[in-house]
Amino acid sequence: MKITLICIGKTDEKYLNEGLEKYMGRLKYYISFNLIIIPDIKNSKSLSEAQQKDKEALLIMKYIQPQDTVVLLDEFGKEFRSIDFSKYLEKNMVNSVQHLVFVVGGPYGFDQRIYERGNQKISLSKMTFSHQMIRLFFVEQLYRAFSILKGEPYHHE
Repeated sequence: MKITLICIGKTDEKYLNEGLEKYMGRLKYYISFNLIIIPDIKNSKSLSEAQQKDKEALLIMKYIQPQDTVVLLDEFGKEFRSIDFSKYLEKNMVNSVQHLVFVVGGPYGFDQRIYERGNQKISLSKMTFSHQMIRLFFVEQLYRAFSILKGEPYHHE
């Protein structure tokens, strides 16, 4: 299985980029992982919320193939404990999912087309985090899930 994380907008904070690099480096021992950063929409201040979501949807859809399993990181999605998230990933591997694509939307969320294309929604928390921080939290949880599956001592419960 291959996993991709698609995000809108670059990460400006050095510490977040360093954290991303740390966990992406660790992930390579478990899974093929790819991070796709879609540049921020230009002149977004002159666009309505709907127009901005529309433009973001067009860019996101360029990276999604018909056979991909698409999981939206959305505040209204299903919440998992870390162990349950590891079981979720394991289930996808057992079910021969070839490409699991997770998507972080822009500041206003997703356009309806993305919701329609998504196979599932997952929430990392009921709290709201910056889109830059979500990347790091997600990649760390992905690493944690694989360390759980391998029985390694990273996760304590």
